[in-house]
Amino acid sequence: MNEKIKNFSNFIKKYRQIILNVIIFLASYFIIINFLPQERRFRYEFQKGKPWQHEDLIASFDFPIYKLPEEIQREKDSIENSVKPYFVYNENIEAQVVSALINEYETQWKHYLKQDSSLRVNDYNYRRSVPRPRKERFDMYFKRLQKILHFIYDKGLYDPADLQQITSSPEKVSLIVIYRNKVAKTYSIDEVYSLKAAYEFIQQYFEQWVKQNPRDAYIINFFRNMNLERYLRPNLILDKQKTQMLKETALANISETIGFVQAGERIISKGEVVDQQKYRILMSLKKEYEKSNILASKTFLLLGNSVIVFILLLTLGLFIYNYKPLILSNFRQTSFLLLLITLVIPSFSYVIRSNLFNVYIFPLAIVPIIIKAFFDERLALFVHLTIVFIIGFYAPNSFEFVILQFVSGYAAIFSLSQLSRRGQLYASSAGVFLALSILYLGIGLTQEGSLKSINWQYFVYFAINAVLLLLAYPLIYVFEKLFGFISDMTLIELANTNNKLLRELAMKAPGTFHHSLQVSNLAEAAANKIRANSLLVRVGALYHDIGKLHAPLYFIENQISGINPHDNLDFKESARIILQHVTKGVELAKKHNLPKQIIDFITTHHGTTVIQYFYKMYIKKYPEKEGELAEFTYPGPKPFSKETAIVMMADSIEAASRAIKDINKEKIDELVEKIINYQMSLGQYENTDLTFQEIFILKQLFKKLLLNIYHARIEYPK
Repeated sequence: MNEKIKNFSNFIKKYRQIILNVIIFLASYFIIINFLPQERRFRYEFQKGKPWQHEDLIASFDFPIYKLPEEIQREKDSIENSVKPYFVYNENIEAQVVSALINEYETQWKHYLKQDSSLRVNDYNYRRSVPRPRKERFDMYFKRLQKILHFIYDKGLYDPADLQQITSSPEKVSLIVIYRNKVAKTYSIDEVYSLKAAYEFIQQYFEQWVKQNPRDAYIINFFRNMNLERYLRPNLILDKQKTQMLKETALANISETIGFVQAGERIISKGEVVDQQKYRILMSLKKEYEKSNILASKTFLLLGNSVIVFILLLTLGLFIYNYKPLILSNFRQTSFLLLLITLVIPSFSYVIRSNLFNVYIFPLAIVPIIIKAFFDERLALFVHLTIVFIIGFYAPNSFEFVILQFVSGYAAIFSLSQLSRRGQLYASSAGVFLALSILYLGIGLTQEGSLKSINWQYFVYFAINAVLLLLAYPLIYVFEKLFGFISDMTLIELANTNNKLLRELAMKAPGTFHHSLQVSNLAEAAANKIRANSLLVRVGALYHDIGKLHAPLYFIENQISGINPHDNLDFKESARIILQHVTKGVELAKKHNLPKQIIDFITTHHGTTVIQYFYKMYIKKYPEKEGELAEFTYPGPKPFSKETAIVMMADSIEAASRAIKDINKEKIDELVEKIINYQMSLGQYENTDLTFQEIFILKQLFKKLLLNIYHARIEYPK
């Protein structure tokens, strides 16, 4: 029994990573399946204005012909704009206004008499030009004014602000309903008066009276100065609740159908153009087909979803296995990718099922942007396509959706060479908006054949989508901290030579600091040449030798005075101090919270090579101890990526080139070939995915760069 437990335990340890990958794959798989819509999918793809590419389609069941969503929306908009506001006529308003106006008239008359008497005594011109006021003359005009007000109030007076409460287009209201004397009757809006129209109507009468009796102009001005607009109060009171009820009744009476198709009726023939009517019928068939989910078919729907998702996720897994195998050996990276997929697909499915908002508002391109920040373009694009293909089965207008989302993801990825500045994300967001807009415009023109028929609302959706893509910036930071990744933004910060640790290196070990700068320049150029992560390589090279801070004078590049402390040490002790710069470098990196990806450059930049100088000197002195190689060998590990291998090459080549005297092209060629071939013979690159062609390219580049650094002259034949 114990033996079985032991064997099982060994099996778990041996295949631990594979088991973990399978578990999180299955967990993601079942979560996605559970959240996908469980409805039947219409099997045919079609576009308005394009020929029907399938066989003749015959109706297999009776179904109604539904109006298109835009047709129903137009009817709703028409009702919204043609709604009849419901007003209640208030009989008491006129009496209240007239009573207040009479009081105001008497007050103003007394004030006018007093002012007139004063002017007649003191102003000769006034006394000559203005007749003495007679009360009966003023009363006559006041009675006329009362008749005008009665006419206005009898017709009805309303406040235009009331219309804005019930419709977004009050200027389009043409009919209203007035409830008066227990009878509701429809009137034209022109048959009643607004506050402004009533005031202008009174002013017109004033102008007319002045023309008829010019000598009474002073009387007309008296009434004008009474601020009559204060006494215009609406007597048509809006009944908002009743108006809303009438509107809702009208909206509820909109018919969703416009005809009927019987079983056996030909819907469309192969090659026939899908015009407006055919498109309406096909959309109706699709709607009825997807609604007819019988209980017995649920199992098959679930099975179909399971197969689709399994195949697409398996395809993604095989792509990673063949082209990015290191991801599968890293649980955090694998779980990160599956977590992204598991978060996005159910969220998008919820949007589709709940009809929360238009699907093009959902920023799917945020996924490849985030993945690109930590991995490369190919993986980002492949994951994006996997998500789009899964969602595409359930999104409306699947073909159009997949094409638009593919292009948006492509635009997002390739507009970001390196996400090192926020401005690049704004540019990427703008690129996605332009890509979606231009492609949608092209699709719309092929479908509609006219700019007028294109739904311009989609451009607003694309703009919102582009704005939401900016959420990638904080999300990258969250995932970076959550999964221990390193983004280009963090690398840019670490590459700053004003960083505390690099400043300390420059102060205490200036030779090492200068060496690190040279190595970073060589390594960065090499990484760019073979399309490796040049920013990661540069930062790794800057920090690869920070362990030398523990004893800077024991390294030749810092021995300015010419005194070598190794002269007084045993060869083993010297080797121990040199070897220690790797372990000390790791300790210092952890103390300063450097990311693991940078620490990898510290541990691998010498791989498992031997400190040849001290080992050979030791064997020369003690030939019988040739087997004690381990004490002169770096602990490793060997480089396990193109980036760490490049830094190993650049470090060795740069350090060795300093020892060459009378540098020329032949010596540089010999040096580069000797060092890289030696490292290859020790198997230092066997854990990387460097190809022989890439190694050849790197050799040629290093030779050229060293020639430029040392300005070596080519020796011409005599």
